Amino acid sequence: MKNTGILNGYYHAESDVAEAALRPRSLKDFKGQKRLKENLSVFIKAARERKEAIDHIFLSGPPGLGKTTLAGIAACEMGTEFKATSAPALEKPKDLAGLLTTLKEGSIFFIDEIHRLKPAIEEMLYVAMEDFELDWVIGQGPSARSIRIPLSPFTLIGATTKAGQVASPLYNRFGITFRINFYERQDIVSIILRSAKILKVKIDDDAVDLLSLCSRGTPRVANRLLKRIRDFAQVMGDGVVTKEIVNLSLERLGIDRYGLEQHDREILKVIIEKYNGGPVGAETLAISVGEPIESLEDFYEPYLIQRGFLKRTPRGRVVTPAAYRHLGLRIRDEDQRSLF
Repeated sequence: MKNTGILNGYYHAESDVAEAALRPRSLKDFKGQKRLKENLSVFIKAARERKEAIDHIFLSGPPGLGKTTLAGIAACEMGTEFKATSAPALEKPKDLAGLLTTLKEGSIFFIDEIHRLKPAIEEMLYVAMEDFELDWVIGQGPSARSIRIPLSPFTLIGATTKAGQVASPLYNRFGITFRINFYERQDIVSIILRSAKILKVKIDDDAVDLLSLCSRGTPRVANRLLKRIRDFAQVMGDGVVTKEIVNLSLERLGIDRYGLEQHDREILKVIIEKYNGGPVGAETLAISVGEPIESLEDFYEPYLIQRGFLKRTPRGRVVTPAAYRHLGLRIRDEDQRSLF
């Protein structure tokens, strides 16, 4: 992921720049995740009153739910500097050292995809997080010696879609841990209305209701769909997003009423048609649908499971009767064994 700097207090990869205007900058403007916001507000207020850096924060959850946004909000609420990177960008210990030694007191340092840190970099973080020092080796062989370089007290915010792949020694050094879940439909409605106001899009209530239903409980998806439907409303309508325009747009985009796209439906159909409804292993399924296993597990499966169309079992992935009904398929005799 290429670091393109800080924009309006937030770090963005090139593909994320267009999202900057829609990202909230305060907990008050952040919709949904009520309990998380209430607790984070307490921790931030306590740290500010003590004039200390807030404790290290661990954020986990599926993509698009606001982990990067929450990290940026924490920096804004603390009134401090925000620096960010991703684990794949940290190739050598000197890359991490270069970032840590430039942090100011109280700075928030955000690492996305933290489960992908290399072992040597991860071990360097242990000392930095606990003692605010950098353990650095000078020289080689018998003459090598280790020195401790002091760091300004900072807050590390680590984000991941795979909490189970984060090493226990690293995870245990985070004092605050949050799991971000899919959003309730009413929260998605609030997000769509806020984004429509920022984008100056006129949208009917019925259109908002329909759009919230097919946004996969994910703010990123809701905002992406809103911007594409805005295009259809501008070119094929009078600029107002109506229920009819939403239905037309979703049909053109291949998205159904539950937010499933063509590839989501293809995953379910492959399990049904090639593997009698399952179980089928993740690697086999990934090859069958032409997707990396990481994309399958991180992007497609969480929502299919959350909607009740797919189950993970010890033997593999299994579709549910709800998936058959949604796809308009009949449960065959050979499928019965895996489903019931």
